Amino acid sequence: MKATVFFAALAASFAALAETVVDVTGKGAEKITVSVDVSGAKSFSDSLKRNLDLTGGFMVMKLPSQAAIKVSGMVGGEIKVEGNGKVLTLPSAAADDKAARREARRLADKMAGTYLGMKGFASDPFVFVLKKGLVSELCEGYPDGFDLRQLTSAGKTVVGPRWNGLSTVFYTAIINAGPQIYQYDMATGQSSRKWSFRGLATGAAVSPDGKHAAVILSIHGNPELYVIDMAANTWKRLTNTPFASEGQPSWSPDGTKIAYVSDESRRPHIYVVDVATKKSFRVTSSGQQNVDPDWGPDGRIVFISKRNGEGKIATVDPAKGASSLQIVETPGTWEHPSWSRDGRHVVATSGDRIFIVDTFPKSEGGDKPKQAFSAAGKWITPSWRRQ
Repeated sequence: MKATVFFAALAASFAALAETVVDVTGKGAEKITVSVDVSGAKSFSDSLKRNLDLTGGFMVMKLPSQAAIKVSGMVGGEIKVEGNGKVLTLPSAAADDKAARREARRLADKMAGTYLGMKGFASDPFVFVLKKGLVSELCEGYPDGFDLRQLTSAGKTVVGPRWNGLSTVFYTAIINAGPQIYQYDMATGQSSRKWSFRGLATGAAVSPDGKHAAVILSIHGNPELYVIDMAANTWKRLTNTPFASEGQPSWSPDGTKIAYVSDESRRPHIYVVDVATKKSFRVTSSGQQNVDPDWGPDGRIVFISKRNGEGKIATVDPAKGASSLQIVETPGTWEHPSWSRDGRHVVATSGDRIFIVDTFPKSEGGDKPKQAFSAAGKWITPSWRRQ
């Protein structure tokens, strides 16, 4: 049964390897100043300001006289952006607050591309899990913190959601027979079991071309990495580690390799396997453990590295090796990072809250992590749509 429970009470919070430590506590010195003076719907202005701030490249000012770029106009009419020798226009037809926020996100993405030369992520939702005791449900939200909704209400334990294209989400549901892979259709609001396997089935991640899914199956004993041809419904095994377990697969941008976690060395570390040859190599070796890999659009893998008892957000380019490893220095313990399409920001959790984290260093204008929304509950395992 479709569950579209809107959270009206939400208030967006405007809140051994060679390693490089990245400090993201600064606000940056070279942001483009922008003012927003749009009439007709406060929801448009609130969303636009929030999304411009999240890019890390804009600084929203109170007065037009303080800004290099000025956004003006009326919701339901025309919105104009002028400054730095460029003019953008957005015909507005929004009839309610939700539609106004959709338009604001589109404009924020257009401004990011025009003025910053980066791919905007304001219109890209992320899916995540809301924990309620022993039960957890699948939810969806946006970086600006508005329009949060609960998708499922099955009363089961849901973990590890991953996008499959624009409108379908794979996730693992813990049922009586053990963990199994389900899919949720955004258009119909229906959930269904995707595959039936003996033993556990988890971690479904879809290849960039949408033709294959990397999954973790225990059909031959311990959990191993497999690839399923989704059209033919056939599968092949990529790993064979009888005394270890694999998990958390993530595809490379070109679809030829898969990053995954294995405890083959007795501690969880990140490995990469070539899908065609099945040859694998270990990517990480420092830290107490390395988990939660997400392979981003620029070829870097973001993951969580446990160091001194804390989970740190880290990045590494497996093609470049140890010298490319960076630790993003943010306070607290982090989990489950997922790249945005700009290759700079990730959505991640800390203390059961979801944050947008800037991986740029302070010297390059990196910002502090910003909480996506403020609401009661435990919010975990976000996955950001990048298509």
